[in-house]
Amino acid sequence: MIVMKFGGTSVQDPEAVRRVAQVVAGEPRPRLVVVSALAKVTDALLAVARLAERGEAEAVGDAVRALRARHEAMATLVQAPERRAELVGALDAAFGELEAVAHALAVVRDVSPRSCDALVAVGELASSRIVAAALVGAGLPAVWLDARELLVTDAAHGAATPDRAATDARLRERVRPLLEKGQVVVTGGFVGSSASGATTTLGRGGSDYSAALFGAGLEAQEIQIWTDVDGMLTADPRLVASPRVVKHLSFDEASELAYFGAKVLHPSTILPAVGLGIPVRILNSHRPQAEGTLITSGTPEGAPGPAAIACKRGVTRIDIASTRMLMAYGFLRRVFEVFERFETPVDVVTTSEVSVSVTIDDRHAIDGIVAELRGFAEVTSETGMAIVSAVGEGLRRDARASAQVIAALEGLPLAMVSQGGSRKNVTVVLPEADATTAMQRLHQRFFEPGPGPTPREALATA
Repeated sequence: MIVMKFGGTSVQDPEAVRRVAQVVAGEPRPRLVVVSALAKVTDALLAVARLAERGEAEAVGDAVRALRARHEAMATLVQAPERRAELVGALDAAFGELEAVAHALAVVRDVSPRSCDALVAVGELASSRIVAAALVGAGLPAVWLDARELLVTDAAHGAATPDRAATDARLRERVRPLLEKGQVVVTGGFVGSSASGATTTLGRGGSDYSAALFGAGLEAQEIQIWTDVDGMLTADPRLVASPRVVKHLSFDEASELAYFGAKVLHPSTILPAVGLGIPVRILNSHRPQAEGTLITSGTPEGAPGPAAIACKRGVTRIDIASTRMLMAYGFLRRVFEVFERFETPVDVVTTSEVSVSVTIDDRHAIDGIVAELRGFAEVTSETGMAIVSAVGEGLRRDARASAQVIAALEGLPLAMVSQGGSRKNVTVVLPEADATTAMQRLHQRFFEPGPGPTPREALATA
């Protein structure tokens, strides 16, 4: 069997959902369909939560009614009057409950993380019902399952951690029998429930993660991520004029690209798939004929240079210097304990004899971090920085490629340079104003040799 996950832009309107139905109908294998909220709905639901927290009850009502109208307009997909009435009734109930809960929260002006999860979960629950009804209307034996009955998590609301064993047991009990009967199972991503039954969410981008968890639990042959691009690209198309689709990536390459700014894939998505060696394929629901990107445990042997380049903006660089670091042990542990206490992840690290530099992209605790670090070191910080990373197994195979990355950036004000321990990435930190130039130079060097395939593509097909 396979898992087919469709993102928000793939289900954003009736025409998009009709395309999804065609794609699902064209797949002969048993399939579990995982659906994100309609495009921009999660943002709208988070806005409802903010309105409730400010006590703006009237605005809350207006926002929820607008969401209800958008979702009920999707019911035109279902031609059979009885089925359409059933769908509208389910949506009415969902948004009626949403409005009641949001209004109550507006009265007390308090939205806890648990309450926020209950609000934003409505997006995936509603969209998956719509897709299930559309598939039935298209003649498929589809059945809808509430994601909260499948994905079991802890109670860390807003960024819950899945309970893999409990989730796998639910999948075996509730999904596998339906697939064996030939039914197409449809559910929402992003949403789960704690052991006590409280609604939880996996955090933004969590629908991809849900799909991978379900795929791992069901030992799927393949996990498909359907989105609105042709696959992972050699660079961000907003920064580079003509990026290419990367046909084949390793799990490590895809994970590092996602971590360093590639938005097609959520970084956690591939983790459950990695453990079982399940391939992940990224496809375009608007152009289902496109080949897409296949992510597996390995790439073609001998592929030179980076597979792609990624950029992460909004980065802060922190420099920590102290003579106590010279010929001493324990200093780095003390530094990173500060970031751990403030629950702030570090992206890039470089060190010298008496200093260490790090980057972060979460500034919520920056003042506390700097104040604590200044208790034992000199500290400076600089905002408005960007990370540019060239990623690829070929960097490890050919040391010259790493040197070529740095050479391509000659003249740019590089604040930090780092090569990962696996030697699969070369990463630089520089001012945001220079990030586009850096991306364009690297892309021209490695991916624009002229007409025809890149060196990496040529070796992959040789």
